[in-house]
Amino acid sequence: MPRIKRGVFAKKKHRKLKKLTKGYLHSRRASVKRAREAIIKAGQHAYVDRKKKKRNARSLWIIKINAGLRKNGISYSQFIKKLKNQKIDIDRKILAQLAEYEPKIFEKFVKEINK
Repeated sequence: MPRIKRGVFAKKKHRKLKKLTKGYLHSRRASVKRAREAIIKAGQHAYVDRKKKKRNARSLWIIKINAGLRKNGISYSQFIKKLKNQKIDIDRKILAQLAEYEPKIFEKFVKEINK
C-alpha cells in the first residue's frame, strides 16, 4: 500500500475554518486550534440566543399590549383573565400589532371584552 499524504485535505479544512472566523480578533482568526474553539463557542451562543429571541419577542408583545390597555384603563392581567373567561383565543402577537398600529380598533376590542 502506498503512503497517502494529507496536506491538501488538511489545508482545505483549515481554509474552511479560517473562512468561518472572518472578523474575529487575534489568534481566534489566525490559529487553527483557537479558531476551532471560537467557532464551537459561537455556535453555542447562537443556539441559546435563538431560544432567547422567542422569549424577548413575547415579552415585547406583552409590553405593547399593556401600554395600549393602560390607556383604556385596564391592566394586562385583568384583560387576559377576561379573554380566557370568555374563551377568546387570540395570540399576543396580533394583540400587540393592534395596540401599536390600530389603536382605535384595539380600543373597540377592549371595550367589547369589558362588557
